[in-house]
Amino acid sequence: MSRDPSDAVSRESDQRSPATRLGRAVLDVVAARHRRRDRHDVGTNWLYDVILGGQDGLVNILGIILGVIAGGGSKAVLLATGFAAGITESISMGAVGYTSARSQRDYYRAQRAREETHVSTEPDLEREEVCDIYARMGFEGELLDRVVDTITANRDTWIGTIMDQELHLSPVEAPTILRSAVIITVATLIGHLIPLLPFVWLARQPALITAVVLAAVVLFAVGVYSAVTLVGDWRRNGVQMVVIGLGAAAVGFAVGRLFGASG
Repeated sequence: MSRDPSDAVSRESDQRSPATRLGRAVLDVVAARHRRRDRHDVGTNWLYDVILGGQDGLVNILGIILGVIAGGGSKAVLLATGFAAGITESISMGAVGYTSARSQRDYYRAQRAREETHVSTEPDLEREEVCDIYARMGFEGELLDRVVDTITANRDTWIGTIMDQELHLSPVEAPTILRSAVIITVATLIGHLIPLLPFVWLARQPALITAVVLAAVVLFAVGVYSAVTLVGDWRRNGVQMVVIGLGAAAVGFAVGRLFGASG
């Protein structure tokens, strides 16, 4: 199993501290960069999983609701179809998230194994890659040579730097894979329930209006939160999310009308 380069840096710093102040500073910077990137990846992946599952579930069930109503289906048919779709879609989305995360993990491991081989068989070329990485950051001359010496003095740090800075890949561990699958499953189920639950307590027409309004509010809120957390204008992101979501759900209404008319 691959090891976190930041952990390797910390162990190396404890076991064999570099002789120069620059060497210690470089190791500290590399370790801090990995720790910051790991925390950012965790937060971003969590948000991505919630948006992926929640938006898919909400838009999917709203399209089903509109399709059933447009096709003349009864409230009982709508609820049975909606809950069945909610459960199966949630499980399916969780499974997709699990297999996708495992594929990312396997790809990272394959790329790391390749870099480990290259470091063993072609150390000069791999050292030159590290040199190019830090040269692009503005290091030059004797300072660049000392930085490269510090990085390549530790095999794990060396490989980790290439994986992070050149290939832009981060390790994916088993707990992350399972967490991603669970988050997507739960988010998809919640997304399904938001437009569907009004039909449990309200008459069909008020329930439909409530479902569309709730869906629009949730989609807008997701767009706003995504913009505030990541990047973008919150108004534009919110409206864009509503337009895309309701537009996709409208396809279900069109299909339901088509089959209702043909029937």
